Amino acid sequence: MYEKVCKEMIAYFGSDVRRINHALKVWAFARIIGENENLDKFSKDVVNYTAILHDIGIKDAERKYNSNAGIYQEKEGPAIAKDILTKIGVDNSIIERVCFIIGHHHTYNKIDGLDFQIIVEADFLVNIYEDEMKKEAIEKIKNSYFKTRTALELISTMYL
Repeated sequence: MYEKVCKEMIAYFGSDVRRINHALKVWAFARIIGENENLDKFSKDVVNYTAILHDIGIKDAERKYNSNAGIYQEKEGPAIAKDILTKIGVDNSIIERVCFIIGHHHTYNKIDGLDFQIIVEADFLVNIYEDEMKKEAIEKIKNSYFKTRTALELISTMYL
């Protein structure tokens, strides 16, 4: 079903290939981290769906607020994600958790579980590259936000 959600995400973003590629890269890192951190089935589903849809609110944020700021993505994303996941037939308990994380994925003091932690780490792993961050900023991110053994290994191997 992850692939069906990917297809919906791609259809939603249309020709915005940059955003599609970002979502797919975050999903890849989230899968790597999740598998290596031995998540249970429910948490794996949450991580996979959330990673694919984490930035789904960005189009409406730009349209409504003329901004792609995290606060607006968090505001607009959950409803769109819920529609997509409901259409695909995802269980409501998973949808609720996915929507919570999407609705807070830029609010790091709201991290309340390993599933949420993995999304933040995967997003940072991609953003570090896409934003061409300097080593000093990467060190700060690593020390402030990275907690899983797998993501700590990835950030160190890739960037430090």
